[in-house]
Amino acid sequence: MNLKSILIATAFCSSFTTGVLAAGNHDHTAKHGGVVAEGKEFDAELVAKSDLITVHVSDHGKPAQTKGAKGKITLLTGSEKAEAELVPAGQSRMEARGKFNISKGTKAVIVVTLDGKKPGTARFELK
Repeated sequence: MNLKSILIATAFCSSFTTGVLAAGNHDHTAKHGGVVAEGKEFDAELVAKSDLITVHVSDHGKPAQTKGAKGKITLLTGSEKAEAELVPAGQSRMEARGKFNISKGTKAVIVVTLDGKKPGTARFELK
């Protein structure tokens, strides 16, 4: 095989690989003004306010069904640690209500179990 044949074969094969990789590359931009994290079981966007935490859950770029889901959020602000239960609040959304110490640099970890699926986690740092 000459060099030209090898280059043509490589270009041909890589065109298929690029299509496969592009198909799994979904959008990870924030759509609700929050911070996005990609997890193994799901992707999530965290919108944190002092009285309401909202987590928008997606499954490979599509809204995930949160009916029957269970979840928990842990917030770390400086040396302060707070935990709250996340409850379903409409399709692809979970919420926790309460009084939260939210500031730039607050770290958050969520554990969410979607109905019929394994528990998944996502980690965030608020900006």
